[in-house]
Amino acid sequence: MHSALGAALIELPVLVVLGFAGYRATQLAVHDSILDPARDRLHAWHARRPDSGARTAVITLISCVYCMGWWLSGALLATWLLASGSWDGAPLLVHGVEWLAVAGAAALLNRWDDTRKEAAA
Repeated sequence: MHSALGAALIELPVLVVLGFAGYRATQLAVHDSILDPARDRLHAWHARRPDSGARTAVITLISCVYCMGWWLSGALLATWLLASGSWDGAPLLVHGVEWLAVAGAAALLNRWDDTRKEAAA
């Protein structure tokens, strides 16, 4: 059973690529200037009703590399699994572990990037 479970997991090179993709997608969504206009509109939307829990949740999501990274990593993994025909090849629990692995790799890269920026400052 253990070897069958291992065969169902995505391979390490795919995990690495998805981790880098998750990191890059997170940087794009949270920090890159190309999305500043969209983030500015969301902040203005939140400012009109700052007591709204839903609006505060959206602002938290778009401001946090770990929050946004979690969801983007899940979307990237799901896209990969569906596009590669691997969705049905493993139990849902295995895909949950893969999601943790991809999000974890992206989070480590974000943490490394933040540390590197702090050291340069």
